[in-house]
Amino acid sequence: MDGSPLIDQYSHGAVHGELGLGSFEAHLGAAAGAHGPAPAGTTYFDSWTGIAVRRWCPPLLGLEPHCPPARYLARRREIGAYRAGRLLLRGAGIGTFLVEAGTPSDLTSAAELAAAAAARAHEVVRLEPLAEQVADTSGSVDSFIGYLAEALYASAQHATAFASGATYCDGRAPAAGGVRRAADRWLRGRRPGEALEEPELVRHLLWSAVATGLPVQLHCPDPQPLAGFLRATTGIGTDLVLMPAAPHHRGAAQLAAVHTHVYADAGPRPEETLGQAPFGKLLFSSGAHGLPELYVTGARIFRRAMDRVVREWSDEGLCGASDGRRITEMIGSGTARRVYRLAAEVPVAG
Repeated sequence: MDGSPLIDQYSHGAVHGELGLGSFEAHLGAAAGAHGPAPAGTTYFDSWTGIAVRRWCPPLLGLEPHCPPARYLARRREIGAYRAGRLLLRGAGIGTFLVEAGTPSDLTSAAELAAAAAARAHEVVRLEPLAEQVADTSGSVDSFIGYLAEALYASAQHATAFASGATYCDGRAPAAGGVRRAADRWLRGRRPGEALEEPELVRHLLWSAVATGLPVQLHCPDPQPLAGFLRATTGIGTDLVLMPAAPHHRGAAQLAAVHTHVYADAGPRPEETLGQAPFGKLLFSSGAHGLPELYVTGARIFRRAMDRVVREWSDEGLCGASDGRRITEMIGSGTARRVYRLAAEVPVAG
């Protein structure tokens, strides 16, 4: 198995402070895709995510694998949330984090995550919340459009990438008149803090982000409705990274194979995407949110899956051991280093 530090292209930060059983279970349930508390008499530790936490996280806190959840949480409280978070993050095997900017106050910022993990971290700016912040301080359509352009420019000076949750975008850049009308509709009808759902404005944000030259992550459940946008941005010089939801990782990889400037998240089961796109078009992410344990499990599940795939290929004579290590490194960090224009980064000692 390749043991070089991973580059995690997408996460949100880890929680501050102690977590009781209920809070820990809530985070664990959210990571497992559940809503609300576990049914009476059950626990979210009995899920794929929960099993992964029990397998890989206890040894980082000085316990045996698969120890009972109560013992694990007791150990977590015993050593304190601060030290436990550091031990977990530093044991995850991630050397660089790309963290969505503007995380809630109960989650670590990119700088705080980097310090806790003794690693590097960079910010990814989400376009829709940026527009919402500008709208909250704009008194007119003209001021909104002007301030939005300034905010995009300012963000491009420090961000590593932009991101959008757009679910559809065709291949036409919006005209100025259409943008003004959409801004007027949205500003008149929205309430402060309300999410941006005006399609013409979302198109404007996407094309404006592409114009900066920074990579743009597209967090779309199904990337197929963005196919027109992918075709239209060919040759501009801006890389796009598809971040789909299950079960659309195979489709995203196929789109990445078709378009030179398009890449895709390898997904939680890279064995499903490796056959759909050149290996240099796929990237690792943990998608971690809240629990530092989720960085550990995301990284270990990825390494385990890649190790299994390349070992099978090697056993069948499809590739040599050195090729397997090179492919794992490519998807785990090499492609992200190239797409996001990251220097060869060495984790910070601490």
